[in-house]
Amino acid sequence: MKRAFLPVILGTFVIASCVPKRQLDDLEAKYNAEKSKRESLATENMELEKKSDELEAWKNENLKRLDFLARDTTIQGKSIRQLTTNYDQLDKTYKELLDLQEKIKKGSEAEAAKYMKELDQTSKRLQEKEDKLGQLQNELNGKLDSLSQLSSELEAREAKVKELQSIISRKDSAVNALRNKISAALLGFENKGLTITRKNGKVYVSLENELLFKSGSYTVGSEGKKALKQLAGVLNDNSDINIMVEGHTDTDKYSGSGALKDNWDLSVVRATQIVKILEGYKVDSQRLTAAGRGEYQPLDEGKTAEAKRKNRRTEIILTPKLDELYNMLQN
Repeated sequence: MKRAFLPVILGTFVIASCVPKRQLDDLEAKYNAEKSKRESLATENMELEKKSDELEAWKNENLKRLDFLARDTTIQGKSIRQLTTNYDQLDKTYKELLDLQEKIKKGSEAEAAKYMKELDQTSKRLQEKEDKLGQLQNELNGKLDSLSQLSSELEAREAKVKELQSIISRKDSAVNALRNKISAALLGFENKGLTITRKNGKVYVSLENELLFKSGSYTVGSEGKKALKQLAGVLNDNSDINIMVEGHTDTDKYSGSGALKDNWDLSVVRATQIVKILEGYKVDSQRLTAAGRGEYQPLDEGKTAEAKRKNRRTEIILTPKLDELYNMLQN
């Protein structure tokens, strides 16, 4: 797919005149700058989507870890309770042996030695059980600390995900509200070659060339200026919207003369004329971008007169600024 961007062209093209080389150089430099800016914006948008997916994956992974630690903690607790029971039993046995020791003092030395050996073995087993109990208790404390830390991190991540979702929801609501405002402002033109759609988080205002230009011309007619004036009023009330103006042509070869050579030139100049008119209605120039698509993004691939009519259009693409979302993902 071929793409071309040209900034605002100062002055009106004169059909019979030649364009100075310096002016062409300036246009080329501005074209490269706008192209770089668009590529940067596209990269930033991909990074935002990637980071949002990474946060969601991180959340799911840690939920699994949290569940594993909870189950492991339950198992450790059971082990400690069992060891405690064993310890109580051994302690009871130990006391019984102490009582027995007192009794066997009156018996034979051989019998006393036997019971003393049993007492020593029991004491060792009891100490081993106590050591194991302490070790398990330390492990359990460590797992509880890890579980607490992981829970805190998960809560922080969930809060960030919720905030991201809130920002995205507000953006979608703003896009819907913007579409409704534009539809209301341009209601009288929707049966005259103007359509308004919402797609990919953007609002597309499409104006057929018959509403704006005569065939082969890039001079906007009175009806087109009326529609653009109504649109400019809405844009001026919504300053956080970026505006891309795209010119499109059909596949018929450009038959004009002068500085314009082909459909590329015609689509770019038409987009530039729309930008100039919006500037005249006080729309901030820094929000505006002009681009020519030529014949290379048709709505209808057919070769009929109706298909060509659909493809001859100017699209004004309105995109909410994503500064808040981008800054949040950078923190």
